[in-house]
Amino acid sequence: MRIGVHLVNFAYLGGPPEIGPTLARVGSAAEIAGVSNLSVMDHYFQLEMMGPVDAPMLEAYTTLGYLSGITQTVQLQVLVTGVTYRYPGLLAKMISTLDVLSGGRAALGIGAAWYEREHHALGVPYPGVAERLDRLEETLEIVRQMWSDDNGPYAGRYYRLAETINAPQPIQSRPPIMIGGCGFGRGISWSSA
Repeated sequence: MRIGVHLVNFAYLGGPPEIGPTLARVGSAAEIAGVSNLSVMDHYFQLEMMGPVDAPMLEAYTTLGYLSGITQTVQLQVLVTGVTYRYPGLLAKMISTLDVLSGGRAALGIGAAWYEREHHALGVPYPGVAERLDRLEETLEIVRQMWSDDNGPYAGRYYRLAETINAPQPIQSRPPIMIGGCGFGRGISWSSA
């Protein structure tokens, strides 16, 4: 059995100066305990159901970069990246970089995004659900192309990339991909897409 730890709260005693040292202790403790996956949320505000919206919330990929430097064995992942938050080519590059710097421990968690307040507050476009799902499909196509030998262009309905060069490639031939979503009684699903 594999066990993961999902980090959702960064309101630590001592305030912001204690966030880094506390994360370092959490990462070390997770490895000692045999945890196989450390994940963080891809949110810019704390979720209202978990605490005050203005509670500390770290940017996900910066946090994973930090955790990669203080851990040796755990898989590192965002649970899950909102497809609207980062352009697909940049996201593929970010996961590749995390994979290289962590020694092959990155995983991509991605979903259609849902936190409308966060989008509007920070000026991130928030299209309807059908468009977000279409963008999710195109993002997965772009990521897979960038993690291949195909450096050619990509032309979709929403994204157009003149080139899909991605050097260095991830250490893993293709980092694991988890597609997350929920609604109408469905939960998070895993994929090795």
